[in-house]
Amino acid sequence: MIETPPLVDQYCHGVLRTELGLGTFEAQLIPGAGPPAAGTTFFDTQTGFAVRRWCPPLLGLEPYAAPARYLARRRELGPAETARRLLRGSGVAAYLVDAGASADPGGELTTAKELALAADAEAFETVRLESLAERAADTAGTAAAFLAGLAEAVHHAAAGAAAFTCATAPGHPYGPVLAPAPPGPGELRRAAARWLAARAAGGAVRDPVLLRHLLWSAADTGLPLQLRCGAADPAPLAGFVRATAGLGTRLVLLGGYPYHRQTALLAREFPHVYADVGAALGRTGARAAAVLAELLEAAPFGKVLFSSGGRGLPELHAVGALVFRDALGRVLGGWAAEGSWSWRDAERVAALVAAGNARRAYRLDRD
Repeated sequence: MIETPPLVDQYCHGVLRTELGLGTFEAQLIPGAGPPAAGTTFFDTQTGFAVRRWCPPLLGLEPYAAPARYLARRRELGPAETARRLLRGSGVAAYLVDAGASADPGGELTTAKELALAADAEAFETVRLESLAERAADTAGTAAAFLAGLAEAVHHAAAGAAAFTCATAPGHPYGPVLAPAPPGPGELRRAAARWLAARAAGGAVRDPVLLRHLLWSAADTGLPLQLRCGAADPAPLAGFVRATAGLGTRLVLLGGYPYHRQTALLAREFPHVYADVGAALGRTGARAAAVLAELLEAAPFGKVLFSSGGRGLPELHAVGALVFRDALGRVLGGWAAEGSWSWRDAERVAALVAAGNARRAYRLDRD
């Protein structure tokens, strides 16, 4: 049996504050998938089965409780108590929370502080770069004022954040975002003026030049920078990784299934790159051990980080953590049981991936 310390969930969001019906719950269960086809349910997915396996006991039900019974129990407890039980039962000691969608108290998602209180855990904020630009644009009348305000916002955020994160996937049409050098002053001013002129109030950043500027501004601070990986040509990402190698900034690649091999290979090649386990394990459920084993085939063990990727449903935070523990135990315990590893080494690597690597990469234990 492999024992792991309390986990560090190095990438997640807040949880929803409101009560959920079946349709709303299913929409959050598989984000971005659209509604299930008529006569089907998203509970009939690996994620759905994982929720039914791991979450009902935390709410006082038997494992594999029927969806209707589970949701009825959720309503009995209410959203706050449901979140408290699920988060506290997941064995997570610290969360790094993407504050982009939950920075305002009273919003749709809980803030990092509220998540910490519900979970009885530590919580640290990762600052979403796009949000900094959008807030700076809301108060700027000119391109010069916007760029000055943005520089100040990045500097201020770096003083208190655990990391920066970028919500934009580096795939098409954002390949230019990952160019291996920051934009020049003239190119940047023109892009800022163009975006401000066309932007409606509250409009999101989509201009690749501005996004590239955001990435390089974050990289210059020395804080860890979280980047998503996707299905596009990996060459731009590799070029950006290579260009940032000497800056002292750690890059944490949020690969996700099925791009975990790409992140593992980059973590092996570049000392400043780390590979995230991510929401892949919760989404693959019963196959999670196989996915984790594939990641550990290529990535150095000191470069692999756990995260749930949970957002909205506290079930996703809990399932991410509990499936990860189970998968890690199966993989490392299996290697030790067959004699390929010693049990002592298996325990040591489990502690690194569960928490130690994240605490070192993000300097969470500094005074």
